[in-house]
Amino acid sequence: MKVIKISSDILECEKSELSVEDSKLVKSSEDFLKNAYAPYSKFSVSAAVLLDNGIIINGTNQENAASPSGTCAERTAIFYANSQYPKNKVLAIAISAFFNGEIISSPITPCGACRQVILETETRYSSPIKIILSAKNKCLIINSIKDILPLTFTSEYLS
Repeated sequence: MKVIKISSDILECEKSELSVEDSKLVKSSEDFLKNAYAPYSKFSVSAAVLLDNGIIINGTNQENAASPSGTCAERTAIFYANSQYPKNKVLAIAISAFFNGEIISSPITPCGACRQVILETETRYSSPIKIILSAKNKCLIINSIKDILPLTFTSEYLS
C-alpha cells in the first residue's frame, strides 16, 4: 500500500488585487445576486461566466419547494452559455454569495454537481476554466476545476 498525495495551488487575494477583467467578472456576479430565488435557504448565489468572445453570462441559484428540483448558479450560467454560444469557450467563472442579504465573509466553493459540470465544460473545449470565488473582501483564484476535483470522472471511463 502507498499514499498518493494530491495538492493544489490556490491564490488568495484582496479584491483590490484582481485584474481589471477579473474585477469586472466579480462585479457582474455580485450585481446579479439580487436575481437569485432563494426563499427557503436565504442563501443567494450568483455566477458570471466569461466567454472567449468577451460576452459575460450570468446565472443565479433557483430554489424550489420540492427540493432538490432547483438548480445552482454555476450550472444555470454554464448551461445557458453552452446552449446559446456552443462554439465559444468558457474562460472564467466568478461565484459570489449572499446570506440573509449580506455578502458572505469567506468564499464558497461549487458543489460536487457544479464541479462535474465545470469539468465537462473544460473537457469539451480542451481548455481550463479560471474559477474566482468571491467574498466580502477577498477572493480565491483557482486555475482549473481539476485543482479542487482532482480525481475526475470523464467520458474516457465510458469507452
